[in-house]
Amino acid sequence: MGKVALEGIEFHAYHGVFSEENKLGNRFTVDIHVETDFKKAMLEDKLGDTVDYVGLYKIAQSHMQEPVKLLEHLAHLMIKDIISAFPSIKSVSITIKKHNPALGGVVNYSVVTVTYPADYE
Repeated sequence: MGKVALEGIEFHAYHGVFSEENKLGNRFTVDIHVETDFKKAMLEDKLGDTVDYVGLYKIAQSHMQEPVKLLEHLAHLMIKDIISAFPSIKSVSITIKKHNPALGGVVNYSVVTVTYPADYE
């Protein structure tokens, strides 16, 4: 068993409950952590035997382009597609940070983390 991760993926996107967020957008950072068995990839040096970083990135990118209200829902959609694309995955954790959320004070990020399978049981 091993872990594959992409950390600090940055996007400008239009997620949020408030109309200003949907018009102006905001900066988001996404971290994806995947646990899988990549023993065969270690031994045979073939990309098809592990989780491809490009595939993970493209899934995150496609979902960041489709506005939703809640970051929890956004993470769930990403997890569904990651599990579908890479059926050998044992667990996935998605962390999404919204930079400088408009809360009336100084806040660096609002943060949501969703983990499969734990949050799905």
